[in-house]
Amino acid sequence: TMKNTISKGTMNIMTTMNTQFHFTNGFTNLFTRVTRARLNNILRLATLTAACLALPTHALAQSSCPGDLNDDGEVNSADVGLVLIDYGPCPAPTPSISLVNPSSGQTTGFTAFTIFGTNFTGATSVTVGGVEATSIVVVSSTAITALSPAHSVGAVDIVVVTPNGTVTLVGGFTYFDSSWYTILEQAPNATVVPDATVRAKIVASGYPWRVRDNSSGIEMLLIPGGTFNMGCSASNSYGCNGDETNHQVTLSKAFYLGKTEVTQAQWQDKMGSNPSYFQPPNYTLDTSRPVERVSWNDIAGFNTATGLRLPSEAEWEYACRGNTTTAFHSMPGYPNGTNDDSLLGNIAWFDCDGGCNTHPVAGKAANAFGMYDMSGNVWEWCNDWSGSYAAGNATDPAGPSSGSYRVLRGGNWNVNYSSDCRSSYRGNYVDPDNRDKFIGFRVARTP
Repeated sequence: TMKNTISKGTMNIMTTMNTQFHFTNGFTNLFTRVTRARLNNILRLATLTAACLALPTHALAQSSCPGDLNDDGEVNSADVGLVLIDYGPCPAPTPSISLVNPSSGQTTGFTAFTIFGTNFTGATSVTVGGVEATSIVVVSSTAITALSPAHSVGAVDIVVVTPNGTVTLVGGFTYFDSSWYTILEQAPNATVVPDATVRAKIVASGYPWRVRDNSSGIEMLLIPGGTFNMGCSASNSYGCNGDETNHQVTLSKAFYLGKTEVTQAQWQDKMGSNPSYFQPPNYTLDTSRPVERVSWNDIAGFNTATGLRLPSEAEWEYACRGNTTTAFHSMPGYPNGTNDDSLLGNIAWFDCDGGCNTHPVAGKAANAFGMYDMSGNVWEWCNDWSGSYAAGNATDPAGPSSGSYRVLRGGNWNVNYSSDCRSSYRGNYVDPDNRDKFIGFRVARTP
């Protein structure tokens, strides 16, 4: 049975109406006693009642009398009160913001962005970080376009003012420092990043996709944030080790990662010497091979000089996988990756393939993020201390807070087993002072 509660004030109104209009079982007295104006009001009320009766309710299904809204067995002023409870002007719809795309831009301003939401009709102002945006266009009641004003680095609020109210999206837009790079390509190339969803996430971030670090000359690609399953991906020939525990990891922010391992030329240009074993004149005059025989501590000096950093272990694995869940990342003919060890040579220098030495970077197929040599060529240092993964799911994990050893990833030119080149394989317990001809690195940077 449908039950309704009517306020005391509403009941008094209904009682007054019942007395004034003398509702009876017939309508004779009603038509003889009311004025034409009152009759018009009743007709309006009848229209409202008919509209309410058109709504599907369980009471209508149960009652043989459609006008009996409260299902008490009769049609009276109480039923009319149910219609009049919300009588009066409807409240004006207030605006809301659901999304800003892109959600970041350069400090110099003039980033074109779109605000998505509701009830934007007649919007009179859009401010970003307290400064009025320019070129504001109310495209529809659900979208506004504008250009960002100049602002300092950091997250700021977006405020939209309309005739019916003001809405604020706290931290809705982030300004980033663009002085450290030169843009090579603003939007991702579909032939390099084939996944349309990944490309859309890169564009939505507001950061340029392909840049060159001005300090080191290193080319870097933007890796969008996301969630993935970190840990054991066995190949057809090899299982996983006990330290490859599966767990869900979310990287909440985009980051830049070197397209290749740091080369001998790039290291020498910044540090003044080349420590590599495989260097000219013994190994040709080509310094595009990855730099090796650099310790974790040596690299800290390079990163201080350039403003770059090592990737976390989670960032490394996420970037290596490139949205695959297999032992080995994507390659020509295998867009979803593979567990077939016999295909590893398409993406990795390992087991002295092509000679027992390192090879110029980017000589094998890249993955779906555009990264080369994530497997093979040289081991790559990560920023993390060695240790077991933390229990449960994690967001932006940085590894143990302290330790004695660091982590290596990716395998190298000399490993005899394809297992070491799997996306989830961990080279644990390596002394941070270790300098070896099998070990190099690639750099990362937070936008």
